[in-house]
Parts: sequence; C-alpha cells; structure tokens
Amino acid sequence: MMLLRLFIEFFKTGLFSVGGGMATLPFLYAMSEKTGWFTQAQLADMIAVSESTPGPIGVNMATYVGYITAGIPGAVIATIGLITPSVIVILIVSRFLQQFRRNRYVDAAFYGLRPCSVGLIAAAGFLVLKISLLNIPAFSSSGSLADLFNLKAIVLAAVLLVLTRFVKKTKGLHPIWFILASAAIGVMFSF
Repeated sequence: MMLLRLFIEFFKTGLFSVGGGMATLPFLYAMSEKTGWFTQAQLADMIAVSESTPGPIGVNMATYVGYITAGIPGAVIATIGLITPSVIVILIVSRFLQQFRRNRYVDAAFYGLRPCSVGLIAAAGFLVLKISLLNIPAFSSSGSLADLFNLKAIVLAAVLLVLTRFVKKTKGLHPIWFILASAAIGVMFSF
C-alpha cells in the first residue's frame, strides 16, 4: 500500500510541477505536511544533496523520499511515479506536435505555461530561503525574535554572495567549489 501511495503522490507531483526540478519543491513541502514522510529539515537536506549530486533535482528528491520511506523499492517507485507523467506527455506531444505546432491555441498554451513555471520556481526559491535561513519551529516555541533567524546560515549565505558577486578572485570560480566549501562548512559547524 505504501508503494502505491508513493507512486500516486509523486505522479501528481510530476504531473503538475511544470518548470523543472525546482518547481517540485512546493509540492514536496505540501507532501511533507500531508504525509509526514519527512520533515522540513530533511527537505532542506534533500535540496542540498540534490543540488550537489548529478541528475535532475526532482528525480533525486523523489528517489531520496522513496528510499527513506520504503527502501530501495520505494526509491524506484517514487522515481517512476515522478517521471511517468512527463514520459506520457512527451509521447503524446511528439505524436501530434508537428500537426498542431502552428495552431495558435497550442502556441498560446505553451506561452501561457511560462509564467506558471516562473511562479513555481519563485515559490521554490522562497521555500528554500525560508527553510534554510529561518527557524520557525524554534521561534514558535520560544516567541523570541532571536530564535527566528538561523544566523550561521545567514552568515554563510552573505559570505557566498560576496564571494560569488563582488570578490574579483573568487567571482569566476566554478560553482562546484562553492558547493564543496559550503558542504564542508556545514559539516564543521553542524548546520
């Protein structure tokens, strides 16, 4: 039953997350609250690991959630669930696209999907900021404004921003160096 539920949840995510892997984040956030399969902290870890490993972020995250929920079979089923809608749509579209590509309604539909993708990706960006820079559970329990902000993460984000945008010597470095440095700092300072 768990495998079927994993498939259905990730099928819905794959069906409606137009715009790539980052567009899956709002769906995963909702899935976390609905199912309890993973916490917001685990979601932040999934984002970090998925961004720093090869492959599409959505697929990496589906595989991770499936694995922590139901082991290797869960990882396979969740991944298949996520990619199945895309495969179906690609097969249908490729069959008919040549006939309908010049159709103004089809063209308008593709054009209309652009703002949807931007909105989902922006929502994902805000979710990542919320999860990584704020500590809402600690603030909720204490009521202290000092507990709201994750100061270590804010300092790291500020340093990375300065290094990637304003320091001439590090501005041109490949992003993998910043990912590796951030991972090392996260381990050293227990983020």
